[in-house]
Amino acid sequence: MNKKSKQNLILLLLVVILVITPFIITKKGTYSGSDDQGTAQILKNDPSYKIWAHPLWTPPSGEIESLLFTVQGSLGTGIIAYVIGSARGRKKALEQQATESGTKTSNK
Repeated sequence: MNKKSKQNLILLLLVVILVITPFIITKKGTYSGSDDQGTAQILKNDPSYKIWAHPLWTPPSGEIESLLFTVQGSLGTGIIAYVIGSARGRKKALEQQATESGTKTSNK
């Protein structure tokens, strides 16, 4: 096993440990969104608080809401990956162009 494969295996194990650890630590915990937790904390500190911002549209079910959230995250990830890949490709092209022009001038 080469050094790169060993490094990838160690990183994969660390990711698996990070994903599984919360489920082991909180065996009977409830997982709720940060919006729910924030609202609960505000109402706990100030019971007379009235919500002043409301959503323009509420999805018909929790599954649709999860789907839209996932699609939004996927699109954002795709855009970020495209920008990074494009910048890296542009950098490689410029480096290749610089090395080619350097060899052309040295051959003259």
